[in-house]
Amino acid sequence: MSDGSALRERLVGAWRLVSYRSRDITSGIVSYPMGENATGWILYTPDGYMSAQIQAETPAPDYAVGDPHGGTDHEATAAARAYLAYSGPYQVTADDLLTHHMDVSLFPNWLGQTQIRTVELTGRRLQLRPVDAVIIDGSRQLPEIVWERA
Repeated sequence: MSDGSALRERLVGAWRLVSYRSRDITSGIVSYPMGENATGWILYTPDGYMSAQIQAETPAPDYAVGDPHGGTDHEATAAARAYLAYSGPYQVTADDLLTHHMDVSLFPNWLGQTQIRTVELTGRRLQLRPVDAVIIDGSRQLPEIVWERA
């Protein structure tokens, strides 16, 4: 068993989103929660911090005013539904599981949480999955997010 350092070294850098899909645990149906052509980035720093950003394939419309804090409730709701973001420290465990600690998150339920991911790193591709199903669009699903080294 490793101490996780080799995997940690391989994670460091910038990764561009290739796909974000999810499989419903009950029905087996595969969906794309943010569209088949969602875009995004995940970054891992050498000193142990990460940031993940995913934007829906159809971004929210511009706010009517040019103030990032001045949108209407409707505009802000649309923007939040079209974006997923969180950042904080990360660690790789001895059994090569990846933990993300959410210091900041657009989804407030994740604030202060630690989420565990399985990692498959092959060549320039990084595949992350949660170890347990999560609720997406009202049903228990198992997401799979694939990134490619930038």
